[in-house]
Amino acid sequence: MSERDPDNGPGNGQDWVDDARSELSGMLKDGMAHPSTKPVLAGAAAGTVGALVVGVAWPLGLAVGAGAMLYTRIKR
Repeated sequence: MSERDPDNGPGNGQDWVDDARSELSGMLKDGMAHPSTKPVLAGAAAGTVGALVVGVAWPLGLAVGAGAMLYTRIKR
């Protein structure tokens, strides 16, 4: 929650969206040098393998794995 914006309270969701946008922007600009790039790619790979084991489409597993890792990187 941002100290600067009182409207950015719990349940608003804007702080998470702004954090995700800045994190993704940094990953795109810095590439592999960004500290979140490698963990997110590892999450994507794990999600892909998990999807293949379970028997669902691998792109779904890739998106879920990358999204879950990005979420954990932003929320910590």
